[in-house]
This record gives sequence, structure tokens and C-alpha cells, in this order.
Amino acid sequence: MSTQQGGAAARPLDTVSSVVRQWQTVRPDIDTGPMEIIGRINRCAALLQQAEDAPLRHAGLTRPEFDLLGTLRRTGRELTPGDLARETFASGAAVTKRLKQLQERGLVARRGDTRDRRVSHLSLTDEGRALVDDLLPSQLAYETSVLSGLTNGRDAELSALLGDLLSQLEGRLGGPRA
Repeated sequence: MSTQQGGAAARPLDTVSSVVRQWQTVRPDIDTGPMEIIGRINRCAALLQQAEDAPLRHAGLTRPEFDLLGTLRRTGRELTPGDLARETFASGAAVTKRLKQLQERGLVARRGDTRDRRVSHLSLTDEGRALVDDLLPSQLAYETSVLSGLTNGRDAELSALLGDLLSQLEGRLGGPRA
């Protein structure tokens, strides 16, 4: 396996390393540092989205559907479709489509607003709550296995660095803040 020299230890080469080398060859005058970070974040996100979430797949759920169910579970209160869209960074249309499917499966209940017929309030059914509670430990175990190559506290370090970046981006570019 090829490695990249630099820092205290050699790192395996990744796709972004190759892209950066190519840019440095044709444009040695530019700083590719931002590309090295954002490119890797984007590549990791794409690979994680392509990965099969085995526990979710076995439950017949997609990641976005599980995100909706999980949001309803972790907030512990009724939410509107707009609330869910903001919480999950999904479009209103995508949330509406997913909620319809989850409702048909008996996992989500919809209650109309007494003052405004255009507004609906969503909550988990008992079946939906049980599914999330049963699925969460196995999904987290799966995600732990995906990250198992990060050892000796490097996962905590990465989490903290990504948290710093996310906080900075949310402050500058907008988005929910807890």
C-alpha cells in the first residue's frame, strides 16, 4: 500500500491525495489545503451514503426514513412536517413522501391542528417507538464497525474536530444549533 509522508506517521494514500498531487503539479502556486479537508469530508459522506446500513435495510427502512423516526423519538414530542424538514435537512417534499410511507406502515401517526387545518402534528405510534428503540443499538453497533479503523482515541479527536467545523459553518452559513 502506498503511503504519504508527512507529520509523525505515514498515512495511506486516498483519492483526494491523488487529486491534490495532480493540482500541485499543474498549479504549484495554489494552496490545496481547503480541498484536502473539504474533499475528504465530501468523499467520506458519499461513501457512507453508498454503504448499506444493514440493520436499517433489514428493517425495511432507508437512512432518511430512520432519521425522521429518530427525530420524532429523540425530541419526545409532536412535530410538524416543517419541523422535521428543518431537523433532518430534508426538503418539505421529501419529508412528505417519507412520512406517507411511514404512516402506511403504521409507524407514524398524524393529528390535525384544531386551529389550522393546513397544519398536521406527527408522532410515533407504539410500533414506531418500539422499532426505533430496537433498531438503534444495532445501527450504532454497525456504525461503530464502520469506524473501527480509528483507534487510540482518534475517533474522539475526529468527532471533536468535525464538531468544531460544524459549529463554525452553522454560525456562518446557517442551520440548526442546539
